[in-house]
Amino acid sequence: MPILLFLIDTSASMNQRTDLGTSYLDIAKGAVELFLKLRARDPASRGDRYMLVTYDEPPYCIKAGWKENHATFMSELKNLQASGLTTLGQALRSSFDLLNLNRLISGIDNYGQGRNPFFLEPSILITITDGNKLTSTASVQEELHLPLNSPLPGSELTKEPFRWDQRLFALVLRLPGVASAEPEQLGSVPTDESAITQMCEVTGGRSYCVRTQRMLNQCLESLVQKVQSGVVINFEKTGPDPLPVGEDGLMDSFRPSNSFAAQLWHSCHKLIYVRPNSKTGVPVGHWPIPESFWPDQNLPSLPPRTSHPVVRFSCIDCEPMVIDKLPFDKYELEPSPLTQYILERKSPHTCWQVFVTNSGKYNELGYPFGYLKASTTLTCVNLFVMPYNYPVLLPLLDDLFKVHKLKPNLKWRQAFDSYLKTLPPYYLLPLKKALRMMGAPNLISDNLDCGLSYSVISYLKKLSQQTKLESERILASVGKKPPQEIGIKVKNHSGGGVSLVHNKNFRKLLKEITGETALKLTELNTKEFAGFQLGLLNKDLKPQTYRNAYDIPRRGLLDQLTRMRSNLLKTHKFIVGQDEDSLHSVPVAQMGNYQEYLKTVASPLREIDPDQPKRLHTFGNPFKQDKKGMMIDEADEFVAGPQNKVKRPGELNSPMSSKRRRNATVIHDVHEEKMENGHTPPDGFLSKSAPAELMNTTGDGVPPSQLDSLSDDFTSLKRDGPFHKLGNNVLRGGAPNCNLSVDDQKIAVVSTLGTAPNALQITPAMAQGINADIKHQLMKEVRKFGRKYERIFILLEKVQGPLEIKKQFVEFTIKEAARFKRRVLIQQLEKVLEKIDSHHLLNNVNHINSRSSS
Repeated sequence: MPILLFLIDTSASMNQRTDLGTSYLDIAKGAVELFLKLRARDPASRGDRYMLVTYDEPPYCIKAGWKENHATFMSELKNLQASGLTTLGQALRSSFDLLNLNRLISGIDNYGQGRNPFFLEPSILITITDGNKLTSTASVQEELHLPLNSPLPGSELTKEPFRWDQRLFALVLRLPGVASAEPEQLGSVPTDESAITQMCEVTGGRSYCVRTQRMLNQCLESLVQKVQSGVVINFEKTGPDPLPVGEDGLMDSFRPSNSFAAQLWHSCHKLIYVRPNSKTGVPVGHWPIPESFWPDQNLPSLPPRTSHPVVRFSCIDCEPMVIDKLPFDKYELEPSPLTQYILERKSPHTCWQVFVTNSGKYNELGYPFGYLKASTTLTCVNLFVMPYNYPVLLPLLDDLFKVHKLKPNLKWRQAFDSYLKTLPPYYLLPLKKALRMMGAPNLISDNLDCGLSYSVISYLKKLSQQTKLESERILASVGKKPPQEIGIKVKNHSGGGVSLVHNKNFRKLLKEITGETALKLTELNTKEFAGFQLGLLNKDLKPQTYRNAYDIPRRGLLDQLTRMRSNLLKTHKFIVGQDEDSLHSVPVAQMGNYQEYLKTVASPLREIDPDQPKRLHTFGNPFKQDKKGMMIDEADEFVAGPQNKVKRPGELNSPMSSKRRRNATVIHDVHEEKMENGHTPPDGFLSKSAPAELMNTTGDGVPPSQLDSLSDDFTSLKRDGPFHKLGNNVLRGGAPNCNLSVDDQKIAVVSTLGTAPNALQITPAMAQGINADIKHQLMKEVRKFGRKYERIFILLEKVQGPLEIKKQFVEFTIKEAARFKRRVLIQQLEKVLEKIDSHHLLNNVNHINSRSSS
């Protein structure tokens, strides 16, 4: 999880204006927002943590720390104001202390036990300043000095205030106040000449001298690429230089070497990339980089270590060693003069061994713990980290497996014990794990000694407890405002001894307050506050309350009634006094805050059906779909037949379908209960399918025009057609002159096939609205995960109209199911489709037979 800490210069000099009219502080705020947008393009930015620090006095300089969310970060960024001194040194120290707050608690530095590159918190510290002189309450400073004292316990264990996974980058604003007539120079952005440049280079970063807005955008693009997981290492050459290599890759002792180029690659201060594991997302490793001292039980305290380990490499060509099943760590080096020199030698089958001085007990240089080697494609240089003194260990392990067959003799055990004596104690545990992974017998005692004295271990535990208390104190002060400064009392001699009572303006103000004279509004300077209006006291205005309706004046009754009705009818949905638009009103600063939303989302469960397409988040686009998931493989070709005849969504016969009327609904509680009890959906669906026209219980067809007339006029239903009989709730034909009173204006109940009592009388327009709503619900049900399809068949059963309409809905559902590979659902729907076709054919045969007999 990368940590991005922004250190913003909030000194008074940041108020200076550029040629565009904006201040340096406004440009700094815009640069941070643009960086976040550029960083959001990378999917890995989901786990980023953002912090904000200013030039205020500690601990009030921390505006957003470990516990603050992204919304707080953006709010504090927009509220920054430029005032105070340029205390860059103190601000940098506070920033590094904030980053190091939890390192002793988590044990990530692993003091005295080797440096593990895979134990890291990659941090990028980006400071935006104007590059002016560094000032303090005492004087103006020419050089950058970080305070030596730190409130953080355990800071004395590291010589520098930063760590090897923390890099500093500086954007030094040099934008002119007057537009320049010279054309802008293209190319790379140079480093700045201010005091912060050297500090950036020490941490493995760099500074940028920004002179135009275009250069600022270019720098931000570069900084986004710098967000990498890795640690910084000092690579130093030891021993003689290698022999030059000719054009053919062979050694050429007569070829002269470039002395200037040699000085560049002799010492490099660069990053090694620590890639996270593709499965877990967390870096995984096996072997540490050794300490620069030998751990001893007699050591009273740990010697302070440097932030970046000094790794020395020997230019003697060696053959890279590796055996089967023995784990090793591989880290790619950041491009540098050293990598360029190794790649130009074109020797991918040789390597240079690496050492850490004073890491061994009997050897000043120490024993090799790995090697540098060019890749076989000559595209990069890798650092291979192996077990300590691996040239001795690897032949022993090779003999153990191939010669002794995991049954070592006495001579082999003596050689292995001699090797263990040259091994630092903190290597014993990873070696024991590696041998277990290889399947070797237990060759190392279970009583492992870390090599540290009891006093050192107790001291480290005590530091951890003190760090927890200090961490809570610092985090509790985040967001608090610094105490107001008490002004200096200055004795005023400008009044000439005249009392305040004799002051003309003061006496005039007193008369206006006491009411002796009227307040003259014309004398007020309204131009100073152009955006404000003066409110005068009006005794006629009274506060509006809902307690007594008689307090409402006659002219305000209608407005008050409208507000009361709005609050009364929306109490179940909104807060009283809150309208619907304000419920969806979100500040602009929070509109794109997707990171905070992701933190509240629970981890997704595994899919029930592995054949289902992978679910995609639809943030910003609810119609986004996985194009790969919509493809149909060869096993789904049996669906291709019915799909070709299905219309697109929203292409039903009548344009009234788009309105989705909800004037009436048909509820089949009896059939839903049967579906839940395990009844098969195809039979239940066909049992309530309607013929070509709406039928009554006697079998007489009701013409559509007659149904329209019934729905158009409910007050005078004096027809010779169907009437409503109270006895059995069934429509019957042939009973003349049946009247319905106005009090009994209820929709006559009709059943599609006479099996569903108390159904509504459906007009064609109402049927189209119901079908449109059913179609929308079908699309939602098909998209749901799982194999619970009962709801789909219940919806299909409620489709209004003849069998042809029902057939269209079934074909539409098959097409939707094919898009999401619902194979089981498609098979069930095809059975329904076959039964609809056979039922339709049987109706046609019966109709032909009835006409031939008549």
